[in-house]
Amino acid sequence: MSTMTAPDVTLTASAAKRINAILAKQDGVDYLRVSVEGGGCSGFSYKFDFDTAAKEDDRVIERDGAKVLIDEMSMEFLAGSEIDFTTELIGAAFKINNPNATAACGCGTSFSI
Repeated sequence: MSTMTAPDVTLTASAAKRINAILAKQDGVDYLRVSVEGGGCSGFSYKFDFDTAAKEDDRVIERDGAKVLIDEMSMEFLAGSEIDFTTELIGAAFKINNPNATAACGCGTSFSI
């Protein structure tokens, strides 16, 4: 039986810059945590939180000093994804480009597999 490793999640330079700017204003917070939860209009939704330490089952994604935590369960849904930060006319937000998602809703935070 062979074990396969999931493709890594990556951060764009824009996302790393924004994460560093946000974390610089948060006292004692070193990480942005990205997770997947059941719910949302398409079945699953992305959740963004702050955290002070990595847990045993966390994967740490780093770029340009920015650190993102993703737990093992969420990593299954996010494998191969790119975390980006976009600025558009309607506002600025983190966006996850997830190759595993078969459908997404208009809000951009909900998806299905």
